[in-house]
Amino acid sequence: MLLNQHPAIFAALCLLTLTSCANSTNSKALESSFAADPRLKDSPAVVGASPSPQSSPSPPRRELPTDFPSEIPLYPEAQLVTDSTAASPPTAAGKLTRWQTVDPSNFVQIFYEQALQSNGWKISSPNSTSDTIVAKRNNLQVTVTTQAIPSQNSPTPSTSPAANPSPKNITEFTIEYLTDSGMPSPTSSPNVTTSPAPSPPTSTTPQTFKDLDKVPKELRQYVQDMAALGILNLAPTKNPAASNLFEPSKVITRREYVRWLVAANNKMYANNPGKQIRLAAESSPPAFQDIPKTDPDFAAIQGLAEAGLIPSPLTGDSTNVAFRPDSPLTRENLILWKVPLDSRQALPNASLDAVKQTWGFQDASKIDPKALRAVLADFQNGDLANIRRVLGYTTLFQPKKSVSRAEAVAVLWYFGAQGEGVSAKDALPVK
Repeated sequence: MLLNQHPAIFAALCLLTLTSCANSTNSKALESSFAADPRLKDSPAVVGASPSPQSSPSPPRRELPTDFPSEIPLYPEAQLVTDSTAASPPTAAGKLTRWQTVDPSNFVQIFYEQALQSNGWKISSPNSTSDTIVAKRNNLQVTVTTQAIPSQNSPTPSTSPAANPSPKNITEFTIEYLTDSGMPSPTSSPNVTTSPAPSPPTSTTPQTFKDLDKVPKELRQYVQDMAALGILNLAPTKNPAASNLFEPSKVITRREYVRWLVAANNKMYANNPGKQIRLAAESSPPAFQDIPKTDPDFAAIQGLAEAGLIPSPLTGDSTNVAFRPDSPLTRENLILWKVPLDSRQALPNASLDAVKQTWGFQDASKIDPKALRAVLADFQNGDLANIRRVLGYTTLFQPKKSVSRAEAVAVLWYFGAQGEGVSAKDALPVK
């Protein structure tokens, strides 16, 4: 009882016992039982803490190289792994970037074939055997090589998508870009002054297209009304024969959609300044690395970013530092950028179960979490929902699928909620 109440006395007695037994035959064993664990010398532990495997902090997310040409489309949700000077050809001033995604390699292959062709790139040597695409536009050449690799045979980078942390396979692809004669890329040369690409016409006079008969019957009236408003401004073309062609099945780029989105909204709300999107001033610091002030669509893209209608560093989304203006528009971004202009209020909270129960989409899990809220809010607009107008009835949303020009126009044909919206037909002048 005395020893239990006075632990200090008990410790002293133990010390005396060890001292007196120093020369005994059991001294070594007794001394060893009280010795500190030598393993703690190199790996000190915290008393009371449960053991856990050591883990190093994840490195910060890689950003695009500063000289990465904005003309090259970027695969959605792909993660940049490394970037370095290309080793081949040794005489060219090329750069090589390596990327990874959880999507199958054929998805990446199809994406770049469509994206490059729709943006004026000339594909010189598609090679299905080696999964390599070589394309050229002006003095810039890009080579995209894809390869599917088993995740268990190659370490997954810390920047791999969190949505699928342990995929069976991952796809790695490289983007090599270089210019003719080893000349530096126009986007990366500090000593070369380049003129911005000519801006599309900004007039809203009625437009006439010769190929409107190629628009799907379900979408034709939408395109006709929007053309009558003069909203469908296209980039200038060097081919006079194509100057009055709408090309309804052509994949629309992200910059084209923003251009039409801003023009359509401001035209339909011409008498309501409070609902118009303000174009950005030239003095505004660019929100995206690949949309400088000299870009012909800077005012519209920057304006949407400053209004918080598209994800950007201004909205606290540090992962969207590049806008990728010439990449194809996907269905989920088609809805994500448009629905806030219908509801004019904060988007509701959404879950996969809510989207599945309302829309019945079998592939709801593939929708980006940021777009889920817009997809759910669109359902609440009833028969005027954008998805119903452009897709009709479907149980597959296919969020990563590219959008055609005709489909984009159908979405932009109407702004607002039920009972208080306005359509392109309503905005047409009364004859």
